[in-house]
Amino acid sequence: MRFQFLEDSKILSQKEKELYRQIIRIDEKNLDVYAMSEGILQQSLLNLSALLAKHYGRQVILLIDEYDVPLDKAFQYGYYDEMVSLVRNLFGNVLKTNPNLYFAVLTGCLRVSKESIFTGLNNFKVLTITDVRFDEYFGFTDADVRGILEYYGLMQKYDAVRSWYDGYQFGKVDIYCPWDVISYCDKLCSDPNAQPEDYWSNTSGNAIVRRFIDKANLQTRSEIEQLIEGREIIKEIHPELTYNELDANIENLWSVLFTTGYLTQRGEIENGRFHLAIPNREIRNLFIRQIREWFKESVGNDRRKLDNLCEAFLKKDAELIEELLGEYLWNTISIRDTAVFESKKENFYHGILLDLLGYRNDWLIKSNAESGNGYSDILIEAPSKRIGIVIEVKYAENGDMDTACIKAIKQIEEKQYTARLQEDGMRTIIRYGIACYKKECRVMVEG
Repeated sequence: MRFQFLEDSKILSQKEKELYRQIIRIDEKNLDVYAMSEGILQQSLLNLSALLAKHYGRQVILLIDEYDVPLDKAFQYGYYDEMVSLVRNLFGNVLKTNPNLYFAVLTGCLRVSKESIFTGLNNFKVLTITDVRFDEYFGFTDADVRGILEYYGLMQKYDAVRSWYDGYQFGKVDIYCPWDVISYCDKLCSDPNAQPEDYWSNTSGNAIVRRFIDKANLQTRSEIEQLIEGREIIKEIHPELTYNELDANIENLWSVLFTTGYLTQRGEIENGRFHLAIPNREIRNLFIRQIREWFKESVGNDRRKLDNLCEAFLKKDAELIEELLGEYLWNTISIRDTAVFESKKENFYHGILLDLLGYRNDWLIKSNAESGNGYSDILIEAPSKRIGIVIEVKYAENGDMDTACIKAIKQIEEKQYTARLQEDGMRTIIRYGIACYKKECRVMVEG
């Protein structure tokens, strides 16, 4: 539609103008729908390039951004073969032996040379994220980011920008995500106190991460945990995968996570085997959100087990709580960060408990609520039984979970965390000290 001047071109013939009108023809009954046939659509880019080349007297340049997004959507929703056929003809017609084409540039996550839609094209120059050529142009370099921050007087935010949005390696160059840097700087210009946030999720459905987590076996879960902890894993990367090969092997999904930017390389070993890592805080947080959503859905499928856990809290059955909570810890993907302080490590277990206990819609649950002389980890009110529960979670850094439990119970008493429950009319108060270490837990109860 941006080329409607072709209808008034003094160079094109009436038949050529009619050819253009076929491309932009609108359905008279539905003005939001183009009325071209599939045959016209398949020839549309080829014909448009010919019309423009004749009008301007020079060959055209064709830019196709994210060529594989239609294939991705089609793969997710079950019409992949039909989309491959359409795109193969659409792109094949315009890219192969087209005398009106000067050159074309395609971008996408999957390598173009093997994807089945390009089987008839063999003159591609493929540049991947591991290639050195043009590596500094795939995003912002550190010098670029420093220049941007200095220009806007935001250099005091450099460490935050680097922690959240740096970490990608293209070829041999360290790269920041440009969209994130621009978005955060834009926000800082109007709000100097703005905190970094996730801008990636707004530009991607993140379905591949969830697909990966859903299919993860025990070995893969262990490797995901290593990545969340800030460590590296070694994997062989297969850049020439097609979408219909993704589910053939769980190992294939590592390659997709790498090529789509959810993971980055920290150096090649040999023969396509790379050190892989999560690039920055933004992507780590994205993984954590997807894991928590997966955990909530997976535990919700066994209502009887959740009922038993909740009833155990009401009945002061510390042994059963310890057994069931331990099973959940062993079966989930740990999102602990081993590099943070002890209090931060407790957040993982705190979140697990909230996800489990939040299943009861007849309970009132407060997290980090002000009570007594401080803020308790978890307060629970079961109004129908007038039972109140206080839970304090401790991470046993040295593995001494008994001592950590005693410390938790003592903190409940010293800080008078039960005060809020008493004020709300709970007649029976139960106090729990829960200590965790890696995937083990210990439970102590009083009351």
